[in-house]
Amino acid sequence: MIDAKTILNRCDALANQSSTRTGIERVYLSPEHAAVNLQAGHWMQEAGMTTWMDAAGNQRGRLEGATPGLPTLLLGSHLDTVPNAGRFDGILGVMLAIAVVDRLRESDATLPFAIDVLAFGDEEGTRFGTALLGSRAVAGTWDDQWWTLADKSGTTLREAFVEFGLDPAKVGDAAYRSDDVVGYLEAHIEQGPYLEEADLPLAVVSSIAGARRFALTMTGEAGHAGGVPFHRRHDALAGASEVVLAVEQLAREAGAIATVGRLQAFPGGVNVIPGRVEFSLDLRAETDDVRDAVWAQIQDVAAEICTRRGLAFADEQTHGAPAVVAAPHLRDVIRAGITATTGEPDPMVLFSKAGHDAMAVADLTDWAMLFIRNGRGGISHHPDETVTEADVAVALDAFEAAVRAYAATYAA
Repeated sequence: MIDAKTILNRCDALANQSSTRTGIERVYLSPEHAAVNLQAGHWMQEAGMTTWMDAAGNQRGRLEGATPGLPTLLLGSHLDTVPNAGRFDGILGVMLAIAVVDRLRESDATLPFAIDVLAFGDEEGTRFGTALLGSRAVAGTWDDQWWTLADKSGTTLREAFVEFGLDPAKVGDAAYRSDDVVGYLEAHIEQGPYLEEADLPLAVVSSIAGARRFALTMTGEAGHAGGVPFHRRHDALAGASEVVLAVEQLAREAGAIATVGRLQAFPGGVNVIPGRVEFSLDLRAETDDVRDAVWAQIQDVAAEICTRRGLAFADEQTHGAPAVVAAPHLRDVIRAGITATTGEPDPMVLFSKAGHDAMAVADLTDWAMLFIRNGRGGISHHPDETVTEADVAVALDAFEAAVRAYAATYAA
């Protein structure tokens, strides 16, 4: 039977599949993606599942229920990473799902539904800039406009599909029919400090923040750093810097989360006034209304800065996902799983400021999520991401108990 130590060893093994030697980086439709799909598929087979890679490059495994052809409960998370990643974000959830199926099979559990484990190929959006591609394909919300997206080498998403051995014309085959699915459960590290601060191993997720991402451009006029006096400058970097500071202030005041993670000035000479600046914006909030109100305020501030400095501001949305709320009946089974395992009658409930595949799957079916304590201040998207074997053991017991609780209520 798969235990917590085996799960952690498997996370370590997958960490070796990286495009860089200095950290973990594994992007969609890459050789590393193919390698982890192959390994995860092998572990799924060992757990008694039939396996396949779907039309969007997600690795799947299925354990049939009491009779073949029953609707299915989806369990899963993602195997792709951000640059310089940790080894548990997404990956731990997939390994826990496989372990739960292994336990159910070994116990000869009679389930009123099948279980599909999904190892999504793209949650982070690292390669093509638009996140949740794997889970959106599963949910049936694939957008054909994405085919022209290109990575930093100029390879389009369509070209990458073909190189990976997939047929772009068949991406729709990855989608489930809603009638064939009874729900989606995901286990994930918290990516925040609240469980650690409370000295608790697990929490129930109430909702996931609505997120929008933008590619922003501030355009001015390049000039000689010594020759152009201040009153005649149209410094794009100075204007962009004002926007960046406003982003932080406006988000703080509204209770939103906003991050400028990338900024590049052109032409980039140390003695040249920047004529153009390209920068990113990641904007999140518990509700779409709050998030969108902050974005409107940012646009107003940018317009004022441009008028004052003689600049031009442009924005392009590269990603959008609405806030989603966990289904009460599935939150209850996660809660029941935690209580059955820890004895805690009223488990902690947390709102997720980070995005997850459940955001996309929410367009297909009801969902709920289990959070697992992440040590060292809750740091994530970083090599210091960490979990303990004890917490993984508790999470495995609770996740299994949640599936069993749902089977009991579903059968009733």
